[in-house]
Amino acid sequence: MENNLEQLQRERAQKRVKALAGFYKHLAVYLLVNGFLIALKYFNLDPGEQFFEFGTFSTAFFWGIGLGFHALSVFGPNVFLGSDWEERKIKEIMEREKRNKWE
Repeated sequence: MENNLEQLQRERAQKRVKALAGFYKHLAVYLLVNGFLIALKYFNLDPGEQFFEFGTFSTAFFWGIGLGFHALSVFGPNVFLGSDWEERKIKEIMEREKRNKWE
């Protein structure tokens, strides 16, 4: 039983690390791509064209909203199922399997 608990904890930790790595990769791509797009706009301005307009930052804005939701899913509370839903469900399934094993 102890091995099962350790294995379960390890799997949960691996899942958490994978989620963190996914978020940080998403953040790095966001910064690189949007930095490139904004620099491209800045260095290719036509005379009289405004740099500080919505079109310049629209990609960063909308992608930033998606990145914010990604951050909430990784770092924030689990709003939809509760923070301990997964833990409770795992215990419930393990108890059910243990009862069925002895019947």
